[in-house]
Amino acid sequence: MAETLARNLSNKAVMGVDGAEIGTLHNITADLKTGALNDLVVEPHEGGQSFDFERDGHDRYLVPAAHVEAVKDYVVVAR
Repeated sequence: MAETLARNLSNKAVMGVDGAEIGTLHNITADLKTGALNDLVVEPHEGGQSFDFERDGHDRYLVPAAHVEAVKDYVVVAR
């Protein structure tokens, strides 16, 4: 995947490879020792469809970074 600055991802829409709108990117978690990305923290759309991702204490989805398929106008993730 091409390099993308984290600041360019802030508030970007996140959707599944099937076109389902998951929510808006809120934050990204990373391993501080290795720098490896862990999860995308995604604010779900209010009243939207529910997805099978783990959730944090604020009910945001934790989408594993390994699920990212593409980053363009949207962040596209495998569900």
